[in-house]
Amino acid sequence: MSNPAGLVSAVTYRDPKAALAWLEAAFGFDLVFLIEGADASVAHAEMSHGASRVMIGGEWSSAHASPASLSGKTTQTIHVYIEGDVDAHCQTAAAAGAEIVEPPTTQFYGARTYRCRDLEGHLWTVSADVETVSVEEMEKRSGLKITVAKG
Repeated sequence: MSNPAGLVSAVTYRDPKAALAWLEAAFGFDLVFLIEGADASVAHAEMSHGASRVMIGGEWSSAHASPASLSGKTTQTIHVYIEGDVDAHCQTAAAAGAEIVEPPTTQFYGARTYRCRDLEGHLWTVSADVETVSVEEMEKRSGLKITVAKG
């Protein structure tokens, strides 16, 4: 198995097998790779969404914990870009049990986004571009100073 250079997030769950099923049902992720222990526990898994991947695993060391084991606290959020209808995606996620933290809203920078918590409390943001907005227009809409790196 070969992976292209890039960034892949690894997300820890108490029940990674349930997370695999949930991520497929709620977000449309596809299972790419699964390593199971002799007891059928998930030792390591990877799921894909478009050209991106996410690793899914259990609480395998004292440094790896699900928000469900930390009173809901999290140290990262995961952002997923989709092609398509963010509102419909949000409805699918909610039907699968996602807690919608922020409903779909069009942002000043031209993306429509929503935020939710998954079955163990990880925070996810899902967005799709709905309009092309110039830097000048973003600054006008937001009141912020925006710098875009060249190159």
